[in-house]
Amino acid sequence: MEKRINRRSFLRVAGLTGLALSTGNALAANSSEQQDYKIDVHHHIIPPIYTNALAKIGITETNGAPFPKWSPEQSINMMDRNGINAAITSISAPGIYFGNSAFTADLAKRCNDYSANLVAKYPTRFGAFAVLPLPDIDAALKAIEYALDSLKLDGVVLLTNINGQYIGNPDFYDVYEELNIRKATVYVHPTEPAKGKFPDMPLPPSFLEFMFDTTRAVATMVQYRTMERFPGIRFIVSHAGGAAPYLTWKMSLIARYSYGNDSNVIRNLQSLYYDTALSTSVYSLDCLQKLVGSSHILFGSDYPFAPEIVTSNSIFDLKSYQGFDDKGRMSVNSGNALNLFPRLKVEN
Repeated sequence: MEKRINRRSFLRVAGLTGLALSTGNALAANSSEQQDYKIDVHHHIIPPIYTNALAKIGITETNGAPFPKWSPEQSINMMDRNGINAAITSISAPGIYFGNSAFTADLAKRCNDYSANLVAKYPTRFGAFAVLPLPDIDAALKAIEYALDSLKLDGVVLLTNINGQYIGNPDFYDVYEELNIRKATVYVHPTEPAKGKFPDMPLPPSFLEFMFDTTRAVATMVQYRTMERFPGIRFIVSHAGGAAPYLTWKMSLIARYSYGNDSNVIRNLQSLYYDTALSTSVYSLDCLQKLVGSSHILFGSDYPFAPEIVTSNSIFDLKSYQGFDDKGRMSVNSGNALNLFPRLKVEN
């Protein structure tokens, strides 16, 4: 019988396989990487206030596996071992909305307060994306004001779909208007399609469906011209954009069919930032690099959902990738992130 695997066991095997396929040992490469400033924009927090709240409504796992254990000290130790200077943290899937708007608003505030306290305690090591209590638009607008204006968090995280509604949809325009005024950074993270609308396969949802849900989110943003309507927002898309870079031509074709003009599609895709979490193979990077060069690519680890060995291997892959020169590699490691989050710049 075929063995069904969950996300964590798959990533552990993937990390070991990556080490075997690389031309050197990623862990051994860490010592030479220590001098390269790195900012991790795909780094998750799993605080007890979050897991305890979810446990009370019967949710104790995500993507077929229990939530990994996490603490700020655990993150910092991993970062130190891998030469990562700072991380922008976020709440991952399954998010905070499970049908009860009051529960969602309360949990959003508590998570955002936790993030603000984390940043205050470790200001040079952590930043944070605020979580919003969507799909309640009014509650989300209040959360934006509180999280960005009062708590001074570094941006917001949006899941690719909110209760089945993809984030390019005009229903979210009021939220984008507020974020656009603030020239906010919006981090787009995948989740499962709503109501389990994907084939039954012996694979963790994150293996295929996270990539495809990211692609769906980007496609709706392109189709509704989200980036053009709200040019002040800096969008970061997880996992190298899923299949979006590969589908650039098809997205252009659909835009030409819909609007009679596809001239803005490539420019809109090039305006997005893309992180490297679980996407540092030459096959992924070649496609992304052809679309945006090195100017809109950001380092991401997906820790702690991805084990440390995957992060170590990703760092080695980026160091070895021939598509970046030294300047481009520095941009990916930290330069592009510092343009978005200048407060993390450390003066020599």
